[in-house]
Amino acid sequence: MEYFVLDTNLFFNMEAGLSLGQKTEEVVINLTKIIKQLKKKAGFFMPPKAVDEFLSFFEDKDQLFIKNFLSEINIESPDLSRSVFSSTIFYKLVEDVRSRNYRGLNIAEEEIEKAASEFSGKTTDSKKDFQIKIGSFIKKFRERYRNATRTGFLDSVTDLELIVLAKQKEAFLVSTDEGVLNWGRVFGVKEMPSSIFAKRLESLLHSHQE
Repeated sequence: MEYFVLDTNLFFNMEAGLSLGQKTEEVVINLTKIIKQLKKKAGFFMPPKAVDEFLSFFEDKDQLFIKNFLSEINIESPDLSRSVFSSTIFYKLVEDVRSRNYRGLNIAEEEIEKAASEFSGKTTDSKKDFQIKIGSFIKKFRERYRNATRTGFLDSVTDLELIVLAKQKEAFLVSTDEGVLNWGRVFGVKEMPSSIFAKRLESLLHSHQE
């Protein structure tokens, strides 16, 4: 029996090479069919927070394909009371947080200096023109700040729940998020890149039919 913990991004990142459909609805429907066929071969899990995240992408949460999918997977929270991890992990976590905060501050200083230089001595811009010009600096700052502080990092409790649940179930963590996968490795979790996941399911289907 193999176990898989599914990240929400599998269903919405169409460039991840999952090969189960061209749009989210197709991916969900096709994966649901596979899960039904593999009930004796594999178990599929999502923590409640990941399910909430999944549902947040749909305006109509009562669509049949959504209900069918949620009825086939196991929705389960990790048991945090019995999770024990090496202190080394938390040293790395704290060090990474500190490093990212420092990079974020440097980026903020750089963007403020650029904006100040651009507007130095200018007093003739209308309020609208000023907002348009400063808006481009704010947009660039947000993009750079987000990339420095969040890309490749655990930026939500959901990410941590995925990792801990995969650890407890001795399951494959299936995600397109490099931050989740990178920290999954730190926690010693088995992983399954999305590009390989569909092939693994196909292999299990073939062995099920034999």
